[in-house]
Amino acid sequence: MHQLAIRTQNSKQVIDITRDVQEIIGKEGMTDGLCNVFVTHTTAAITTADLDPGTDLDMLDAFYKMVPNLNYRHPHNPAHTPDHILATLVGPSVTVPINRGQLVLGTWQRIVLFEFDGPRSRTICVSLVG
Repeated sequence: MHQLAIRTQNSKQVIDITRDVQEIIGKEGMTDGLCNVFVTHTTAAITTADLDPGTDLDMLDAFYKMVPNLNYRHPHNPAHTPDHILATLVGPSVTVPINRGQLVLGTWQRIVLFEFDGPRSRTICVSLVG
């Protein structure tokens, strides 16, 4: 297993980590298999997305519209309960096939980290199975 340390810059942010993940595959010499990318935090998420200019902000705006304004009961900071909810909905991981040493992604598809409660240092685990 490999780890990536990503320092986010904003409270809400989408970061393309595809190049970092592909670098690990190259260093390991993995040709065919699976790559699992997992974030070890409860207010961040990992998925794939199209990152045309502005799409990151569109996704963040849409996600926050989906979470209702409630009287949350989270004991240490109820204000960031929506961040926990969004991280759970998007999910902590994604698995992508590897073929001939390359991540198998669609033309516009990227592996992205969603930061919902930054800025923070985030740890991402990358596991290769082949």
